[in-house]
Amino acid sequence: MNVILLLFTVAATALAATPADWRSRSIYFLLTDRFARTDNSTTATCDTRVGKYCGGTWRGIINQLDYIQGMGFSAIWITPVTAQLPQDTPYGQAYHGYWQQDAYSLNPHYGTADDLKSLASALHARGMYLMVDVVANHMGYDGASNSVDYSFFNPFNKQEYFHSYCPITDYDNQTNVQDCWLGDNKVSLPDLDTTRSDVQVMWYDWVKSFVSNYSIDGLRIDTVRHVQKEFWPGYNEAAGVYCIGEVLDGDASYTCPYQKYLDGVLNYPMYYPLLRAFKSTSGSMGDLYHMINTVKDNCPDSTLLGTFIENHDNPRFASYTKDMSLAKNVAAFSILADGIPIIYAGQEQHYSGGSDPFNREATWLSGYSTSSPLYKLLARANKIRSHAIRQDAKYLTYKNYPIYSDTTTLAMRKGFNGTQLITVLSNLGSGGKAYTLSLMGTGYRAGTRVTEVFTCTTLTVNADGSVPVPMASGLPRVLFPTGKLSGSAICI
Repeated sequence: MNVILLLFTVAATALAATPADWRSRSIYFLLTDRFARTDNSTTATCDTRVGKYCGGTWRGIINQLDYIQGMGFSAIWITPVTAQLPQDTPYGQAYHGYWQQDAYSLNPHYGTADDLKSLASALHARGMYLMVDVVANHMGYDGASNSVDYSFFNPFNKQEYFHSYCPITDYDNQTNVQDCWLGDNKVSLPDLDTTRSDVQVMWYDWVKSFVSNYSIDGLRIDTVRHVQKEFWPGYNEAAGVYCIGEVLDGDASYTCPYQKYLDGVLNYPMYYPLLRAFKSTSGSMGDLYHMINTVKDNCPDSTLLGTFIENHDNPRFASYTKDMSLAKNVAAFSILADGIPIIYAGQEQHYSGGSDPFNREATWLSGYSTSSPLYKLLARANKIRSHAIRQDAKYLTYKNYPIYSDTTTLAMRKGFNGTQLITVLSNLGSGGKAYTLSLMGTGYRAGTRVTEVFTCTTLTVNADGSVPVPMASGLPRVLFPTGKLSGSAICI
């Protein structure tokens, strides 16, 4: 009886991962079709230009969990799993998962219901979480808006469940954004009228059973800004797990209020100044410095946002610059700043695809190298983050505090009371000169020994409280008290 009770408790916990549970997680985001195949091939062709299925599966993901966990990730986010429009379209096939037609069936290209359940079980056996992408704004149809056959959709099989057709023409007009349709006359994306009580009930019932049936720990929600805010609290509550929404807008005053309706949002306000700061050696550190404080001031809780520099909707970072030092800096920021870190599959291999569809490369073509520079940096950054969390119960809720910036450098602090972690970033690039930064504001006491965890260099805090941080080749530096590294397997 006790064993059965224990198993029930573990299962219940897996189905009720709260925002607080997710704070400590680090997320690896992947497109199911483009990450790993059941046959474990690393040579199967995948031409991003044609937009067709390449063969990735849920079983394939299970086969590569060592690779993901080896970087220190404790959760994965996979693209939508529901059944899609089956046709070839002028834009290719629905391999990405955002053109759903049947919410109650799974996409057979990825596997079976048992395969998806096995993925959740395999993750939970490793202490990892499963986040699944979902779409509540629209369905998908191969054809023009005036030719949609609504009987194809489940459960929304009548035209009355949808807004009348109109194209989105003005993103500054919220009514236009919410009531009109995405897509075009090649692939229509009929827009659900989520103000209707019957549509709300159908979605809330669906998401509750969906999370339960597949032991899902969290949801990433697509196109959140295209649905009225008042719809989301009921959806989030019905899901019963952490929900993070996509609000694709860089204005913190626009994006942050959505966190009053959902647990979290993707941190697009931070994405844009982060990209500008590091995509060249002439980027603005000042904009990034100020945005850290702006997000803290505007968002209800910046520690529950999703922090990223790459995803499947924006060009990869390496499409702007091939400089590895700059790539290491943005990766370090993503892991060590406020919020829940999100790294997009292929980022660790320095993939350089530009805009969609070129940024949706097959990860297997990298051979899943564990020796690539970014793979190793991400593993170390995740390891020190996890160790800081274990050392300081308040680390996760301590809001990132920028302590220094100049035209090429940004330093920030998380944590306090002698266990703070200091991150120093540079956009000088690989050709950056070697120098010593005298860094104040760390909170370390004079005489304290701290370790730079990427080079395992030990430093001593000066009498005036400054830390002499050796900078070289534009690489990031991360400091942690040497005496607090015991048990971390870092630099010991």
